Amino acid sequence: MAKIIVTGGAGFIGSHIVDALVAHGHRVVVIDNLSAGRKENINPKAKFYKVDIRDKKIAGIFKKEKPQAVFHYAAQIDARASAINPIFDAEVNVLGSINIMQNAAKTGAKKIIFASSGGSLSSEATILPTPEDQISLPVSPYGAAKISAEMYLNYFLKTYGMKYVALRMANVYGPRQSPKGEAGVVAIFAGKMLRNLQPIIFGSGRQTRDYVFVEDVVRAAMLSLKLNKVGSYNVGTGKETNTLRIFRKLKKLTGAKVKEVHGSPPGQEKKNTAVAAGEQMRSVLDCSKIRRELGWKPVISLDKGLEMTAEWFRKNI
Repeated sequence: MAKIIVTGGAGFIGSHIVDALVAHGHRVVVIDNLSAGRKENINPKAKFYKVDIRDKKIAGIFKKEKPQAVFHYAAQIDARASAINPIFDAEVNVLGSINIMQNAAKTGAKKIIFASSGGSLSSEATILPTPEDQISLPVSPYGAAKISAEMYLNYFLKTYGMKYVALRMANVYGPRQSPKGEAGVVAIFAGKMLRNLQPIIFGSGRQTRDYVFVEDVVRAAMLSLKLNKVGSYNVGTGKETNTLRIFRKLKKLTGAKVKEVHGSPPGQEKKNTAVAAGEQMRSVLDCSKIRRELGWKPVISLDKGLEMTAEWFRKNI
């Protein structure tokens, strides 16, 4: 079995990937600065370094561990925060990513699996569901950083022969997701409802996203490691779901006595807008490429996934 480094391995998606890798018998090394991740998420069989991906210490870790593959999931994940502080976003998501890629290539890693973004690489899409080749100029620094990182992955492929798969994930939700403000709407709503706090639905609540359960995302990552494929792949359900449906389903699942309260995103109260700066009104991914080339498709329905997520939040809030 291979030795594999997972950056962001204490975080929401990264920790689930670590669990899957350990279950498959791989030797796993986690790099995480714990700014968003939690130490208790880390599989006890994984080796852990508390280090920021921008740190010069990364070189020493890669030189010592010499991984055969890398899952790069550490990131600044908030598109709204990237609009407020684009320099910080670029430092983490571009320079931090280059630091990981460069050291992976120098120490002989054969492949990087990169957590990219499905909905942030374009402005409002003209084709829905949106295929991989329909990239326009991103409306957020976060999206600009993600597509930049993919371009660097292609550079390291051409220069060092280090293969990559960039998984352009839709809106991932599920157990271990943070209910804090930078998280997805599922975690935010569930967290508030189970604490008897009033969630705010931005605008009309008719804005849509493609919601994909974390277990399905992990399967896509594992297939990306196993199969001899290179390139970018959308990972989603191909189905649009609006915020109102998420709110109403979670309200029913949690039994919360909350109302449908609408408002504007933070800092945009005077604009009376449905979406925050750097976000889109509609987003849904065409996932036919990953189905065709990797044999992947989502198996957890939205209703089942929300039920499993609400149950986890109920036990862990």
